[in-house]
Amino acid sequence: MKRLLQINPVLRLSTSTGRIMQEIGEIVIQNGWESYVAYSRGRDGILPCKSRLVPVGGKWSVLWHGVETRLFDRHGLASVGATKKFIEQIKEINPDVIHIHNIHGYFLNYPILFNYLSHCGIPVVWTIHDCWLYTGHCYHYSYAGCNSWQTGCHDCPQRREFPASLLFDRSERNFVDKRNTFTSMPKDKLVLVSVSDWIKKELYKSFLRKYDSRVIHNGINVDTFHVCDTRGVRERFNLQDKHILLGVASIWSKEKGLDDFIEMSRMLKGDELIVLVGIKSEDLKRLPHNIIGISRTENIHQLAELYSVADAFVNPTWQDNYPTVNMEAIACGTPVVTYRTGGSIESVSNQTGMIVEQGDVKGLLDAVRIIRQRGKSYYRPLCRSYALAHFKKEDCYLDYLHLYEELMMQC
Repeated sequence: MKRLLQINPVLRLSTSTGRIMQEIGEIVIQNGWESYVAYSRGRDGILPCKSRLVPVGGKWSVLWHGVETRLFDRHGLASVGATKKFIEQIKEINPDVIHIHNIHGYFLNYPILFNYLSHCGIPVVWTIHDCWLYTGHCYHYSYAGCNSWQTGCHDCPQRREFPASLLFDRSERNFVDKRNTFTSMPKDKLVLVSVSDWIKKELYKSFLRKYDSRVIHNGINVDTFHVCDTRGVRERFNLQDKHILLGVASIWSKEKGLDDFIEMSRMLKGDELIVLVGIKSEDLKRLPHNIIGISRTENIHQLAELYSVADAFVNPTWQDNYPTVNMEAIACGTPVVTYRTGGSIESVSNQTGMIVEQGDVKGLLDAVRIIRQRGKSYYRPLCRSYALAHFKKEDCYLDYLHLYEELMMQC
C-alpha cells in the first residue's frame, strides 16, 4: 500500500494548514493510501484525525526552540534531538511521498531534516503557504516593502515580527543557511506547490527558481459554507435594517486592514455597519460605534450565517497569499471587495466582486456601494455557482494525489 507522510506544526482544524493537511489525508485514504501526519506534540497534543499521527518533540523542545528564536534569531535551528528522532520515524514509515506544509513552528531543525531528505531518494512536495522558506527571517514581506530576499537578506526590518527575535538580527546568515540547505535537494526530488499564481511568480525571483513549481489553489467545504437563512443572525447581533460590510480574520492587525476599517467607519452612512469577526478584547476598545466586533463565532455554521447576511465581504489585506476567507464568503453567496494584494485577487472575478488599489479606503467603500446598488440577489447565484466550480476541496486536493502518483512514476 502506498504511504503519504505530511509535515506541519499544527493539526488543528481552526488553522488553515492543519485543516488542509487533514483533508488531503482523507482524500488519499479514500483512494487506498496510508496517510501519516507529523506535527508538533509540544504545540498541539493529541487531536482526532483520520490519518495516523506522528508526534514530534514535546513542550520542552518547543520552549527551547522559542528561546533560541527570541534571543538569537535561530528559528528552525534548534530541536536537534526531536528532529533526529523524527528521521528515525520516517525510516520506519518508509513513505512513498513526503509532503511538507510548514516546518517553521518551533519543532524541527531544517538543516538536519534536509540533510536526510536530500539523500533518502523519497520525492518531496512542499506547499508554499507563506514566504519564510526563502527569506532570512520573515514569513511575509509585502507590507514592509522589502525585496532583500531576492539578492540576500540583511538588516531585517521585521526582526521583531514572527518569528520575532529580541536581541540579534541573523537574517543575513539565515538566508545563506536556507539557500544552502533547501537547494541541496536534487531537482528531480522536490516539487514546490504554490497556493497562488502570485507566490509562484515570487518563487521565480528567489533562490528556489530552479525547482519545478506548480499551482494548486486551496479548497473549502462548499457544503459547510453555503447560502444560509439570515433571520437568526440578524436578531442575534442586532443587524436589522442595516447594510453589512463584513471582515473576518484569525488575527487582526495593520497588515490585515484593521486601521483601514476604522478609517472607513468615518465615511459610513447611517444605515451602513461594519462587522468584524476575530477581534481581540484589547482591540474592541478601538472600535467606533458603527463597527461591531465579534471575538469569535460559536461554530462554523454561525460564521456561514454572517457571510450570508453581509452585503459585501471586505478584505483590505496588505499581504496575503490566497486567503480562505474570500472563498468562504463567495461560497455563501456574498461578493468580495479586496485590495490588489498578492493572491487575494485570484478568487475574485467580475461576477464575484471588485478589486481596488492598496490603501484606497474610499475606493473600497465605493465598490461596496456599487455592489449594493446591483443587489445581493444579482450576486448570490453568480458567487455560489463560481464557488461550486472552483473551490470544492475534493477537486482541489485530488490534484495533490495526481502529483504524488506522477512523482512515484518517475522514481
